[in-house]
Amino acid sequence: MSSYQRVADPGEGLRLHLNENTAGCSPRVIEALRRLTCEDAAYYPDYTEAHARCAKYLGVADNRVLLVNGLDEGIHAVSFAYLQRGPDGSQRDAVIVEPAFDMYAACASVASARIVEVMPRPDFSFPAEETIDAFTPDTRVVFLTSPNNPTGVAISREDVGRVALSLPPGAVVLLDEAYVDFARESFLDVLAEWPNVIIGRTFAKAQGLAAVRAGCLVGDAGVVARLRDFIPPYSINVFARTAIVAALDDRDHLAWYRDQVAASRQLVYALCDRLGLTFWPSEANFVLVRVGAGAQALVSEMARRRIFIRDRSSQPGCEGCVRITTGVVEHTRRCLAEVEDILCAAR
Repeated sequence: MSSYQRVADPGEGLRLHLNENTAGCSPRVIEALRRLTCEDAAYYPDYTEAHARCAKYLGVADNRVLLVNGLDEGIHAVSFAYLQRGPDGSQRDAVIVEPAFDMYAACASVASARIVEVMPRPDFSFPAEETIDAFTPDTRVVFLTSPNNPTGVAISREDVGRVALSLPPGAVVLLDEAYVDFARESFLDVLAEWPNVIIGRTFAKAQGLAAVRAGCLVGDAGVVARLRDFIPPYSINVFARTAIVAALDDRDHLAWYRDQVAASRQLVYALCDRLGLTFWPSEANFVLVRVGAGAQALVSEMARRRIFIRDRSSQPGCEGCVRITTGVVEHTRRCLAEVEDILCAAR
């Protein structure tokens, strides 16, 4: 018998730490992937159908959509299109409203930008005035997330518009709407009025395609054409191309999962009310909960029980907070039963 012992990984437990779709993708995706042929794998993929289906799903013209290999590639493209040094070697500014996805700073830094952070308010309401005050003539990209990760708090259309209206010439807002399928509204409905706003979308969360890496950027046709120069040819593989079409065709699966997420959020709120914990009403598929100094201990004990949640204490404004993915209701019930058991035992 081999002495090798298999190390357990998060996939062997209940994954509620990465905001993934805990129900999995639509069965239609797997059916479509099984129909791929040897030739499909051997030839460079054609994106015509996937591109058209994505534009139709979003309700925009084809020339306003750019498919990307996960939204990370879109963030990378925007950073290099707008944040590289000027002809005289001068740095550009990237304004990041915290707490924020760490890929914003990572991509901006690689593009040689100067990072300007806007700190959160205590209640995590959007700091519109503070954001605008951070602008300089060198500002080129403002990174916003709505709903925010990890707070779940959405930014109003009016506030996005105020920020966009205040930008210096040549600057853009990258509005990351990764979680907007779970929210009440999107900026997409008014995007045509704002040529300096780019919306980033991913099919990882609501559609459950995190592993196949699929997303898109949506914006003014001229902006999209510029960004296309920063995306490698054939960066979307044939499996992602096929999965996008199948996932977007299954509206019933999306509607069902959104209902599961909404019900799961209410379960988390009820637990927090019962235990006297602070939480922020979320428009995403997760809830941020302040458990205090025991946040890391809670996360560790939950992991020992093979349920994984995320300690967000290191992010600005999130001291003592954990983030819990709210997906399939049964998963949420299992998670919350263990959370309650651990917290009550510690009191």
